[in-house]
Formats: sequence, C-alpha cells, structure tokens
Amino acid sequence: MTNSARGVRPSVAALAAYRPGKSADQANAEHGIDDAIKLASNENPYPPLPAVAEAAAQATVDANRYADHRATALRQRLGKWLDINDERITVGCGSVGLLQQLCLTFVDPGDEVVFPWLSFEAYPVYTKMMSGVPVNPPLVDHAFDMSAVADAVTDDTKMVLLATPNNPTGTAISNDDISALLNRIPDNVIVLVDEAYREFSDQSLGDPVDLVAGHDNLIVSRTFSKAFGLAGLRIGYAVAHPDVVTEMDKTLLAFAVNGAAQAAALSVIEHRADYQPFIDSLLSERARLVDGLTTQGHSIPDPQANFVYLPLGEKTTEAHLSLEQQGVVTRPFPGNGIRVTVGTEAENNRFLSALTQALSVG
Repeated sequence: MTNSARGVRPSVAALAAYRPGKSADQANAEHGIDDAIKLASNENPYPPLPAVAEAAAQATVDANRYADHRATALRQRLGKWLDINDERITVGCGSVGLLQQLCLTFVDPGDEVVFPWLSFEAYPVYTKMMSGVPVNPPLVDHAFDMSAVADAVTDDTKMVLLATPNNPTGTAISNDDISALLNRIPDNVIVLVDEAYREFSDQSLGDPVDLVAGHDNLIVSRTFSKAFGLAGLRIGYAVAHPDVVTEMDKTLLAFAVNGAAQAAALSVIEHRADYQPFIDSLLSERARLVDGLTTQGHSIPDPQANFVYLPLGEKTTEAHLSLEQQGVVTRPFPGNGIRVTVGTEAENNRFLSALTQALSVG
C-alpha cells in the first residue's frame, strides 16, 4: 500500500469493489472475437422512446446550470402518479444510490443489516462500508425464507434489505409476505423493499407502496433504469414516511440527480403507457427463454424480472467462460449459477445455442 493510501478506513480497505457486468467490447478484446453481445447487466435492449430521449437532450441546453437538487417537479409528478403525498417521495441516483443513502442515514458501526443471500451484490458493499455487520439467512429453493429473515432480526438489527424480484435468482415476495415480516419485527427496524424490477413481476403479488402508510419503518425503492431504459442516466425514487424522507435527503450528494435524468424521468411518466408493448415483448421473450431452457432439461426458479437464473452449481465458471468465448456475456455467480438478461429474440436464440455448446464441453 502506498503512503497516500495508508489512511484508508479499515472497512473500506477490506471491501471488494462492486463488480459491474463485463461489456461486449471487453469480451471481444479478451477472446479475440468481434460479435459479442452483453446479457450481463439486466439492461433494457430497447432505447428510450424518442420523446424521452428528446426531453433529456433538451435539458442539456441548460447544462451550464445546476439542476434542481431536490428534483421537486419529479417528486410532485411521482406523487400524482402513485396517488400519494409527495412528502413521502425522495429521488436519488438510481435505486442503488438510494441504497447508499439509506446506509449512510441509518447504519452505525456494529449495526446488523439482514439480507438473504444470494442477493444484490451492492448490499454487502454498502453494509461493510459503514462497518455494519451483514446477516444472511440462506435462500430456500432460490427464494427468500421470510420466516428465517424474521428470526434473524435481533436487538442489534438496524435494517432489513429485500430485493423483490431478487437479483440474481429472480424470485419475488408478496405483500402478504412483507406484512407478515413487518408484524413480527420491531418497528424501529428499517425494512427496504427494493423493487428495481417491479414492472416485470406478477402484479397480483401486490403493491408494497400500499403498505407504507401503515408502517413508518417501511421504504420502497424503484428505478427508471430497467423497464424504462434509463440505466445510463441513473435515476430512481423511494417512498417512505416523511420523516424518513427528510433524513435520507440529508445524505443525497449535492446535485447527484442531473437535469437530463430528471427531464427524462418526467417524460417517461407522461408516456409510460407507450412503454408497455416493450415490457410485454420482454415478458414474452422471458417465457420463451424459460421454455427453451426447460426443454434443454434445466430447472429454473420462477422468473419475475427481466432476467433468468440458471442454477449450474460447480459448472457455473466453466459454462460462463465457454459462453463468453462464444460471444455471449452473462453474469456468473461462481459455485451457484448464471444470470442471463432477457434480450432481443436474436440475442436469446444465440444464448440458448451457445449454452448447449457450453454444457456439451467435456
């Protein structure tokens, strides 16, 4: 370690950096190919609607000025859309930025943060960054054991993190599951329901926002990155008790949500019905992808997001490498499985064909 880095906080020095999905260009360079496709980061394969792209572009005309730090107009518009008071809404730099704000707001050194595992890889990063203690009830059949989550809560627990649908396994929980948990744990324990993939899930599971008014410790976060194709602009929102919003706003990096992102999100809400055909197309492709994998003999957890999880256990690393060498970039979880984003029809066909080849090796 250099002299300049010796003062790094021990909790940061011990961290593994967040690992983004490998790009197609990286795969091309590493494997000497020129046609790689990226199915590793759960991006929407369809670009923003022209009206949304135009709104973002128009906002850059004023890029010499700071955007509204609070994204006031967006909070108000979200309130009308969700039919809730905008005092219950905060806006952040994607749902992962809101997660970081939550940890900065609530987690002190030694506080326990409960989240089932496997789950979103940023959860342990931000927990440990604050010198918090991760507590990880194991998944059962790739899904949350909500009773085990409740049992894991102790007097030292500050927060519970629940990704639904879960990343990477794709399984989801219902409002009944969330209510049962909230009724079992102390009301001073913050519960985050992270709904980054909500638009792709079974809507009969319920809307957790409906539970917020009755539970001051419940926070629901969502993003414009996935279903609405704004991953590159980084904007998300959370719904919570007004007092929680007030405290979270204190940890929002100044002007973190840029003007183009705010303008694009406002346009998405205006044109949200026009996104449904694209969402429906991805849902149809997801079903076809599952059918293809099932036909190949694989058992797939019930997918509720814009990706499919393939439990390959000890075959994961070898299969992932073979897929990448064939130009199909997926996300491996060594020893567990591969997560593949639902892409276009052609991309999904290519994955299915490459997977057959990958698993036939040896």
